[in-house]
Amino acid sequence: MSVVEKFLTEELSGWKSWEIIWLIVATLVIAGVSIANNEPPLGFIAAVSGVMAVVLAGKGKLSTYLLGLVHVVTYAIISFYARYYGIVMLNVIYYLPMEFYGLYVWNKHMNPATNEVFKKRLPLRDTLILLVAVAILTMIYGSVLMFLNGNLPFVDALGTVVAVVAMYVSIKRYVEQWILWIIVNVVTVVMWIWALMHGTGSWAIFVMSVIYLFNSIIMYVKWVKEAEYK
Repeated sequence: MSVVEKFLTEELSGWKSWEIIWLIVATLVIAGVSIANNEPPLGFIAAVSGVMAVVLAGKGKLSTYLLGLVHVVTYAIISFYARYYGIVMLNVIYYLPMEFYGLYVWNKHMNPATNEVFKKRLPLRDTLILLVAVAILTMIYGSVLMFLNGNLPFVDALGTVVAVVAMYVSIKRYVEQWILWIIVNVVTVVMWIWALMHGTGSWAIFVMSVIYLFNSIIMYVKWVKEAEYK
């Protein structure tokens, strides 16, 4: 069996019925919204690849990082035109290289019995440190975005800072990433509602953000049940 065949076999194995249904429904919904609103190709690609990537992340599959590469590039371009510079910098400077790093780390910690990544819990002390760091960095970064005349600078900063932390925690395979993603997704939904109201938003990206929010809640429950306690 070739490397590609082995990879595809592992990615397609171990799926529960509800996980398959959720992946299909989420993908069809975002594709339908994109087509119905005459979304440009870039928005369609960003939305569909993003939705599929987060569902695969919840499933603990390596392909989340491959689709993630497609998503971060297209999403950064869309966010630039919406003047959400925090999101642009987050995707280009941070997410893009972290997709490669995440692929490397997860590949070393795959469970051969399930073909999913091993999951674990974050110690309480580390959780408290992260919360303090998020609060301080949000204030600093929000001030920078205000200086750049970005839209909703402190809301943008909160979503950006928490997303930075969440990505790192995700790569380290901690359950608590999903709590952080819930915060990020709530902030992102608010930001794209604001953008739509002011004529700079994308309906596909807005719906993508809503699906992200539902996915983060669903996957938090899944990971809590499956995590190892260190």
